[in-house]
Amino acid sequence: MPESNESYISPPLVELDINTHDRGFYDGFSREVTIPSKIIVSLIIMWAIFFPISANATLNVVNSSIVANFSGWYVYLVAALMVVCLGLALIPQAGSMRIGNPGEEPEFGYFSWFSMLFGAGIGIGMLTYSTGEPLAHFQNNPEIIRGAVAAASPEAVQSAYIYTFLHWGLAAWGCYGLVGLAIGYVAYRRGLPLTIRSALAPLFGKTMEGAVGHLVDVVAVVATILGVAVTLGLGVEQFVAGLSRLGLGDWLLDADSKSTPAAIAITLVVLVGASTLSALSGVGKGIKWLSNLNMGLSFALLALFVVVGSGLSGFELLGVTVYDYLRTLPQTALTLFPSDGTPVGEALVRWQLDWSVFYWAWWIAFAPFVGMFIARISRGRTVREYVLGVLLVPSLMCFVWMTIVGGTAIELELSGQAHGAILAAPISDQLFATLNVLLDPAVATIVSGLVVVLLMTYIITSTDSAILIVNTINGAGETDGQRQRHILFWGVALAVMVGSMLIIGGIDAIRTTMVIGALPFSVVVALMGVAIMKAITFDIVRKRHGVPTTAEACEQWEAEQ
Repeated sequence: MPESNESYISPPLVELDINTHDRGFYDGFSREVTIPSKIIVSLIIMWAIFFPISANATLNVVNSSIVANFSGWYVYLVAALMVVCLGLALIPQAGSMRIGNPGEEPEFGYFSWFSMLFGAGIGIGMLTYSTGEPLAHFQNNPEIIRGAVAAASPEAVQSAYIYTFLHWGLAAWGCYGLVGLAIGYVAYRRGLPLTIRSALAPLFGKTMEGAVGHLVDVVAVVATILGVAVTLGLGVEQFVAGLSRLGLGDWLLDADSKSTPAAIAITLVVLVGASTLSALSGVGKGIKWLSNLNMGLSFALLALFVVVGSGLSGFELLGVTVYDYLRTLPQTALTLFPSDGTPVGEALVRWQLDWSVFYWAWWIAFAPFVGMFIARISRGRTVREYVLGVLLVPSLMCFVWMTIVGGTAIELELSGQAHGAILAAPISDQLFATLNVLLDPAVATIVSGLVVVLLMTYIITSTDSAILIVNTINGAGETDGQRQRHILFWGVALAVMVGSMLIIGGIDAIRTTMVIGALPFSVVVALMGVAIMKAITFDIVRKRHGVPTTAEACEQWEAEQ
């Protein structure tokens, strides 16, 4: 029965029946989730292909309205998610609760766990933005807009990293971590299906078996596809830029240094094809192996920048900027710039919409995928171990990467060695431009090849993980026998969506579609935050009264009644 506030507290809900088909093409799948999800994604793709001008115009109008009216919602929601996650970890009784049965051991060791967290959650974006974001904020951020520091000056470095860390630190991983915790806690502790709707069962009980539950899962699938599309689009653009740097032909980029349709199409066929094949091997094989490879290559590239790049000054910058980030986090996370009609005020609002609000929407849209994936690989860990691992370790890795790599790019520009070549490069090419300035041409070519390989493995890891997660949601939490035909459908759908959006409007078209798609799921995420607080609080009370809190204990308890 559902949880109760009565003086006698009942055991938790340990059974959620989601209707799945028992034969044919949709054998083992919830047709009420799978078919609407496929229809919505297919309609978006056809709209982009057959009505590109109308699609672009409509997307921009809707996006402007949503961003303008819901920016405060995104800002305060993400801040609340960070508080909830850290609060659950720091409260002794809550932090000691286990995502699974008491005494259960984790499936993956720490290295593989951290590797999969990092690779699936943020690897592609980190490669693009490791130079791109610090350099962008080095030229323009709220402190520069207010006139407190000069653009592209040594004084601008500190504030550039405060805002870079704001976007890539606890905020991002708070979104992912909360969704993963809300799902994993009820799935592995209470035996509910490993799917999005189960996370809301502590609030709505058996209601999640019906139409409301189907709607939640459909929203999650569409948000996942759109969130992954942004990441894949960024990866494709940087991959093509890398191939161009390797001298593989002028056909890769047009006169404006943008990826050509032919380059986009061929890249997507190769990378998404490899991702689909990897997805067929499952999380324990292909994804684990690729994630470990990603981590090894990432450390090798980072070591290169430490030796020949910013080196010790990068670590000094890391210490100073992490302190500044934590010191200013309450203020920066809760600041919502008002539109006051002044040039400075309007510039601050535009900066926040283009950067912070976009990121919050991106992380929320990405959260069903990353959250489900994190839940899948985190069984057996305590809530404290989970939260601290998910929030702190990948955040710190991002901070190290962005101060060492991005700090090297800034140092090259400040010293005059780059002569503006890095700042002038498109964001997808700035990492390669940094290598080109830093190293001899032959060595730069070799290292650029390493980056292309690393980017390829990150793309494959993220895409195959997303395909598996979408199939898991459609299969009502089923993780075995992933049904190859559906894996192929989602692989093709992702490739066609990203390709069509990149060709009709570049990465901006994908970003716009994602921001729109994130809004419905943001409501689900907010409810998840309430649900996981209720679930853990009630389980603490149950333990005090000797009432079972796990599915296994509930079965024994019922047998004894």
